[in-house]
Amino acid sequence: MTLTTEQLSHRLGALPTPNIGDAMERLGVLDSAIKPIWTGGRVAGPAFTVWTRAGDNAYIHRALAEAAPGDVIVVNGQADESRALLGDLIGARARNAGIAGFIIDGAVRDAAGLEHVGMPVFARTTSPAGPYKNGPGALGCAVAVGGVAVLPGDIVVGDDDGVVVVPRARAEEILLGAEAVQEDEAGRMRTILAAANDVKEAPACAAR
Repeated sequence: MTLTTEQLSHRLGALPTPNIGDAMERLGVLDSAIKPIWTGGRVAGPAFTVWTRAGDNAYIHRALAEAAPGDVIVVNGQADESRALLGDLIGARARNAGIAGFIIDGAVRDAAGLEHVGMPVFARTTSPAGPYKNGPGALGCAVAVGGVAVLPGDIVVGDDDGVVVVPRARAEEILLGAEAVQEDEAGRMRTILAAANDVKEAPACAAR
């Protein structure tokens, strides 16, 4: 089986991140401090990587001009929480450009605005403080985000539980493993629910 990046992203994006993490033996799971900025946002796509100085988003602006539709912009912001690296204006521009979402090892702002424009963003925290725009930075390089190494083109999946990074070289293998985990868990849940129904339907003990 040979799947395209788009096909891999679609199928992995349909799975809960815990199933994917289990299929990778709990590797590739970002630090739990990196959370969705708004509930219900999901993202899946190839990583477009950014490495930037703490509190500076000059290279995020450059990434918007270079990333392809469907990409997830993954930013090593050095885990800095003092200044937001993006807000709803960048989110709206990214949505217009077809960007799938952002993973930020740092802070962002305008959570309600990002939800309003439908841009999934995962970050360490929010802060009203704006960024510097001076650089330096780099695009398309290996980065460390949330304790996980991310290469350009790795498949990134995020949901309400957090973010996982699937190495592109192993993506098909991990996809099949994650789908098997999901099927197994669904079967066990059906068994549990059936047992609960049996208990409800059992006749009450006769009074003595």
